[in-house]
Amino acid sequence: MFRTALRNVLAHKARLLMTVLAVMLGVAFVSGTLVFTSTISDAFRTSSQKSFDNVDVAVMPASPDEPGGTPAKNRLDGKALDSLARLPGAASVTGTANGFTGISDKDGKLIASGTNSRGSNYFPGKDGKDARYPLKQGKAPTGADQFALDAGTAAKGGYHVGDTVRISADGPVREQKLTGIFTTDDGRVAAGGSLALFDTRTAQKLFGLSGGYSEIDVQAAAGTSQAALQQAIDKALPKDSATTATGKELADTEAKAIEDNMAGMRTALLAFAAVALFVGIFLIANTFTMLVAQRTKELALMRAVGASRRQVTRSVLIEAFLVGAIAGVSGLVAGIGLAALLREVLNGFVAKFPEGPLVVSPSAAVAALGIGTVITVLAAWLPARRGAKVPPVAAMNSVHAVATTKSLLVRNTLGALVAGLGTASVLVATSVYDGDDTSKIMLGGGGMLLLVGVFILTPLLSRPLIALATPVLRAFGTSGLLARQNALRNPRRTATTASALMIGLTLITGMTVIAGSTQQGIDKLAVDALKADYTISMEGYTQLPTTAEKKVREVAGVTAVTPLREGMATIGTGAAAQQPTPLTGVDGAQFGSLVRPDISEGSLGTLRGDRILVDQDTATRNGWRAGSRLPVTFQDGKKSTLTVSGVYQGNQMLGGVYLDKRTLAPHQKDISDSKLLVKMAGGATDAHKDDLVEALGKNPAVTVADKKDVSSAIASMFTLLLNMLYGLLAMAVIVAVLGVINTLAMSVFERSQEIGMLRAIGLDRRGIKRMVRLESLVISLFGGVLGIGLGVFMGWAVGQLISAHLPTYELVLPWARMGIFLGLAALVGVLAALWPAFRAARLNMLAAIKAE
Repeated sequence: MFRTALRNVLAHKARLLMTVLAVMLGVAFVSGTLVFTSTISDAFRTSSQKSFDNVDVAVMPASPDEPGGTPAKNRLDGKALDSLARLPGAASVTGTANGFTGISDKDGKLIASGTNSRGSNYFPGKDGKDARYPLKQGKAPTGADQFALDAGTAAKGGYHVGDTVRISADGPVREQKLTGIFTTDDGRVAAGGSLALFDTRTAQKLFGLSGGYSEIDVQAAAGTSQAALQQAIDKALPKDSATTATGKELADTEAKAIEDNMAGMRTALLAFAAVALFVGIFLIANTFTMLVAQRTKELALMRAVGASRRQVTRSVLIEAFLVGAIAGVSGLVAGIGLAALLREVLNGFVAKFPEGPLVVSPSAAVAALGIGTVITVLAAWLPARRGAKVPPVAAMNSVHAVATTKSLLVRNTLGALVAGLGTASVLVATSVYDGDDTSKIMLGGGGMLLLVGVFILTPLLSRPLIALATPVLRAFGTSGLLARQNALRNPRRTATTASALMIGLTLITGMTVIAGSTQQGIDKLAVDALKADYTISMEGYTQLPTTAEKKVREVAGVTAVTPLREGMATIGTGAAAQQPTPLTGVDGAQFGSLVRPDISEGSLGTLRGDRILVDQDTATRNGWRAGSRLPVTFQDGKKSTLTVSGVYQGNQMLGGVYLDKRTLAPHQKDISDSKLLVKMAGGATDAHKDDLVEALGKNPAVTVADKKDVSSAIASMFTLLLNMLYGLLAMAVIVAVLGVINTLAMSVFERSQEIGMLRAIGLDRRGIKRMVRLESLVISLFGGVLGIGLGVFMGWAVGQLISAHLPTYELVLPWARMGIFLGLAALVGVLAALWPAFRAARLNMLAAIKAE
């Protein structure tokens, strides 16, 4: 039986090659994903370990990010540095002063993303060099107008030693002379960030450290362990003034963070691979179904000479195992190449990864081989079992095993039950959703059941849907009518072929509907919630200086401005007073002309004195109502009483507790603004935006956004996910094309005698080609229509859940894109038919007529 299986594999090389390709694609993405993420994780881990080579113990302020905290807890002063330098067991100490620093390119744009744009200090040792930052060109900065830049950012900006560069470190734009270019193992720089270095005194001034440090790194003397040094440092420093961590702890923490970040990317890429494999299952099952059907007489003869059903099934499964093993090995090789290609592409267009070798873990190899063989064997099991059940005498009398009425009835009944259960689950989930996970699980499970149910029902659905194409096919004469009959001749095969496209289009159509509807909902939310024309903020979650508000007010055409000034306080009594509540200080006189909150109790009025505006969730959680008088303890310890003037429905634009900035200011040590809301006469225009940018000094780190920009930023997550799913669709389309080619090629083989007769009675080669192409087109469009219909339904269902959190959400059907998707399905059909149509037209009619 093994020799028989091997002979069959070798006898159908071209046919099984497409099956191998289908499995190989999915396996390549699985193994490529594992190799890529392992490679990047290992590179970042190695890079992060290098950055801690000279750090045995890191000393950090007790609470560096606490707003309004005391200087002793927000920074480490020079005395701490001196005391640590004198500590027994400490070989050297390095003081670090860092913060946000945006680097402008020559067009005035920020080179790196805000969160990865950083600045620090060059801290020379006894040899006059800082071992963390080896200089590649030039010299270290020594004056207030000098700085050094990492080599990657310098290359991106086209900067050289001696250039004057516009930077933003303390709010306003500064022009600094570039004195040096250095290399670094900093992981954030390797990930596409930027790092600027200043002399220590300049860095301390820029980052508001008043002669102190944001971190002190200590290197142990020979013979002193990291644990012993950490214990000595803890004893030497005042209690509650600092926290410490060993270099190993920091490296492990960063490695864990890198692994967590890679997990998200790994999951997304594996999801792509899973869909490709899922679609590939249909192709494999279809291929083996037709192979078994074509070898019915051969299998019957084996049964007649003594082979048992189990042996016949085993021979087909051995054949599948060999195909799967070949696909697994080739998929692993292709996956390694894909990982290398993906790293180079992302290095060139998205982010720069640290250098490192490709890491092919044993799990990647096992996964490739295991998935390739298991998926293929499982997909071939049902056709093998079905073929073995055919009685030898019946099989010898007919090449084609016709499905019985009973089997079709059972299939249709099962499909109707599964699809009905899935639809009911989806409808129940959308009607009872109240924010819990149960409804989400019901919706996801119901969607899967519906997809499986429709797949089971596709043979039944194929007849009425393909019948709708009859008037169009008649226009092509005999070729069109024959194409319709061929598509309907074997409904199961047609359904399995169309299902590959159906699954891909269901996913992409559903996500397109959700993304478009969400985007419109957020656009409407921005219009409904904001009267302001512009929102001004800083990159990197840094604060705007208070001078920004003054500069904006001086711009011609500005009619109203309010800052959003963050603070903290404990409000109320009982449980509410146990946790600090975020506050937002605004210009109470102009706030009402810049926002449009959905007031549910009380009124907005004019925020002044002790009046506050509270979102509904906070009010409900604490039992507050309009008119409630609440005791408050501000961050400086002073107490007062606040009165709730209104309660509003919070959303992505507005949330929290608002009060007049004049009420909040006396209790704040450092005053700065997270955002500015601006309204201008004549609304948002390019000219007004240019005026604001000019007034703020053309600062590359300042973002001036209109309502459309704000809503786009909120919806960017959906846009990113949608673009990823378009990549997934491309994979599904490739597998679907292989499936259609395979189906048509085998269909042509089965109908060789029939095609020979058609040629003999007058149908020319062009007519044969047209018949095969139209058959392929009908099958592809059938899958496309089913996929788009299911996608719209699932998009509507998911939208019902989103609308519970986004009141302005409304269903938007992207007719143009759905038309493109349907056109894509048609293109798949046309392309997939090229080779089978050519092969059918080239058949020798006499040889075909004599074929069995």
